[in-house]
Amino acid sequence: MSPRLGIDEDTGVAVVTLDRPERLNAIDLETARELAEVWRALRFDDSVRAVVLAGAGGRAFCTGIDRDAVVPQPGSPYMQDDPLLTVGPKANDLWKPVVAAVEGMACGGAFYLLGECEFIVAGAEAVFFDPHTTYGMVSAYESVLMAQRMPYGEVARMMLMGAAERMSARRAHEIGLVSELTEAGRALEAAVACATVVAGYPAAAVQGTVRALWTAKEASLAAGFAQAPHLVALGNLPGEQQAELFAGRRARGFGVR
Repeated sequence: MSPRLGIDEDTGVAVVTLDRPERLNAIDLETARELAEVWRALRFDDSVRAVVLAGAGGRAFCTGIDRDAVVPQPGSPYMQDDPLLTVGPKANDLWKPVVAAVEGMACGGAFYLLGECEFIVAGAEAVFFDPHTTYGMVSAYESVLMAQRMPYGEVARMMLMGAAERMSARRAHEIGLVSELTEAGRALEAAVACATVVAGYPAAAVQGTVRALWTAKEASLAAGFAQAPHLVALGNLPGEQQAELFAGRRARGFGVR
């Protein structure tokens, strides 16, 4: 499986690792299915009381959907399939706390995952960005999820600046997207330390708190998600035009703030 699962039975902490470093931990259709299976399996494992989500290789936490993934779509404009809608823990009814450990790039569809984690620990060289608009795509679900975690102006700048700008881990920490900033390469260690503390508390109280926190966001997420398919259908360029823009990406520079 491309998501690796390791469980420390002594601490009750599970570490889920996206393990496609050669693809910058991009999610293909098989990985999306396997991630959903991992989250559902963790629901039934009472020895696991907290989870850490990380990416292998250090260059990226996750870069979203794999560009080579072919996602069949219904012919009707009223139906749209998005495989990333089922990759997160909350989408699979897992109410155990999940802490993200981010090193390297976290961009685009990575926000489906980060948006469903309780908090984020990042290494000093981590960067966050969303290239959708640069390549003629609407950032819909990603924007809705990140609008729950960042000040409006910050998430608007990230989504609208596209591939031209990346948010540094330092800036992400300043605005509250990242809860703890570590030395480069130490995010996983720090995230596991946090998860170990939480896993030591009574599970029912912890899971109830996670559920209560998510309840505070559910209504606005549902409203935003309801509009997302229509906005994507209206605003996305045809696939061949997206591909042309993507093919020219190496000529583009980017800033980090």
